Amino acid sequence: MLSAWLLPEHIADVLPAQARHIEALRRRLLDCARGYGFELVMPPLLEHLDSLLSGSGRDLDLRTFKLVDQLSGRTLGLRADTTPQAARIDAHLLNREGVTRLCYCGPVLHTRPAGVAASREPLQFGAEIFGHAGLEADLEAAELALDVLVEAGAAPLVIDLADARVLRGVLAGVPLDGERLQALADALAEKDEPAIDAMAGALGAETGAALHALLRLYGGVEVLERARRALPQRALVRRALDELEWLARHLQAAYPQLHIGIDLSDMGGYAYYSGARFAVYAARAYEALARGGRYDEVGAVFGRNRPAVGFSLDLKVLAELAAAAPAPAAIRAPWGENAELRLAVRRLRAAGETVVSVLPGDAPEAAAHACDRELVQVGGRWLVRALDAAPAAAHES
Repeated sequence: MLSAWLLPEHIADVLPAQARHIEALRRRLLDCARGYGFELVMPPLLEHLDSLLSGSGRDLDLRTFKLVDQLSGRTLGLRADTTPQAARIDAHLLNREGVTRLCYCGPVLHTRPAGVAASREPLQFGAEIFGHAGLEADLEAAELALDVLVEAGAAPLVIDLADARVLRGVLAGVPLDGERLQALADALAEKDEPAIDAMAGALGAETGAALHALLRLYGGVEVLERARRALPQRALVRRALDELEWLARHLQAAYPQLHIGIDLSDMGGYAYYSGARFAVYAARAYEALARGGRYDEVGAVFGRNRPAVGFSLDLKVLAELAAAAPAPAAIRAPWGENAELRLAVRRLRAAGETVVSVLPGDAPEAAAHACDRELVQVGGRWLVRALDAAPAAAHES
């Protein structure tokens, strides 16, 4: 029989020191988003399944926990991604005509971990821009993603750019059902040349050659010029390449130390993204720290299909890379019914100090709370002094 205190696989408690670090980081990242004009929203963890899976494709469906609502009998889902909820809020609760910028930070739940060491309960921080179809919104989303990672101390950073429209342009006019199209996108993302060989033969010589070219179109920004020569001269392909070049140029100007990569065969999330997409990496991380891009179909199920672009990251993963600030110093105080003592404690707390009262019968414990001072009574007055300091070193609270 399993012990009652054991947690499910890939689920873990966050203990005090790490929780304090994560919370401090959360506040800094939300302040960073607020500096761009993003408004904080707090969607529910649980809602109707069809709303949660709007425009998200099969992958999110497989990652979503499902249950039956005892009140309505409808199927509910525990959110595995907050983006559809932000789209619902934009479409039906705010219903603004102009641009809406929303940010959020809260837990999501996954039926399966994304990797061997991944949590099934990420703390998802994200930001979405609704209502602007231009590249300016794509650039802003990427810049905010970079800024929050820099704020967390994750630099130096690498950003990889890709675009779902490149493959759509290559396959224009080629009849493919959804299953074969997804298999092709997966093979490109995994750079599986034998799989591409097996599928390309039935797609025509030009398309087959373009698919094989995509497998090798990765590297620096110079890849875009190679792609213009290697890929079919189609409007959608040209537009995607031109827009990737525009984004890369502006990102490099804003972040001179940023390394920019291009990978035109990276079709991860192909069914979800509608334009340029990005992934941001740090030298100390094995996986991307932040992922985002344009996903204009996310609001279709809500009847208000607005342009949308944004990104998200797991704050727990980011916290493991970011240096934790030392715990704020605290004051140790005795517990007592003395009115002057209680007033002194309240005044210190009101001034922003952490005051830890030693409850009756407990041993004075300073280490757990980083206590470096104590509240003591000297000459009938309650004064603060350094731990183990002489009474002369005390000062009035």
